[in-house]
Amino acid sequence: MKTKKKWYDYLWIFSLTYLILGFFNILFAWLGLLCFFIPLIIAVAKGSKAYCNRYCGRGQLFALVGGRFGLSRKRDIPKWMKSGFFRYGFLTFFFVMFFLMLWNTYLVFAGTKELDMAVTLLWTFKLPWHWAYHGTLFSEGVAQFAFGFYSVMLTSTVLGFVTMLLFKPRSWCVYCPMGTMTQLICKAKNAASSQK
Repeated sequence: MKTKKKWYDYLWIFSLTYLILGFFNILFAWLGLLCFFIPLIIAVAKGSKAYCNRYCGRGQLFALVGGRFGLSRKRDIPKWMKSGFFRYGFLTFFFVMFFLMLWNTYLVFAGTKELDMAVTLLWTFKLPWHWAYHGTLFSEGVAQFAFGFYSVMLTSTVLGFVTMLLFKPRSWCVYCPMGTMTQLICKAKNAASSQK
């Protein structure tokens, strides 16, 4: 018997729409902050990974493409990718890259660096993305943040698709930096509440 779909089962549409909108207008990349703050708020407020388990549109997208459309090999992810060493190492690397992106944004806001109208894929490959910038009423730093944040979101999506193709559909969820962060928050919150 099929279970009735809930509204949150369609959040994959948000993830797909986000990527498409950022292709045409980079300022839409700011919407990605929702995917950054909502999981943290849920983890801090409830001490649960409800976002990862239920509301993550990206995870749903991978499940849909890899599962229903059969583009996944459906193999177990290697043990080393599940290890704390890899997951926390990837989280650290991700944060370093994120703070470098914030630093570049600051430099543009400060007027010491010109706006770089490019998306950096996999933290290495600079792709020209000038067609997606149509100007802004605000500082060019606003656009620089958008280019940087879209780079982060596109890179993590590409990594997710690669691991979806090679392994199980939601293999990205095993080492997703947001998932690792929310897990740490939940552990800390639950440990603190058990000591009360």
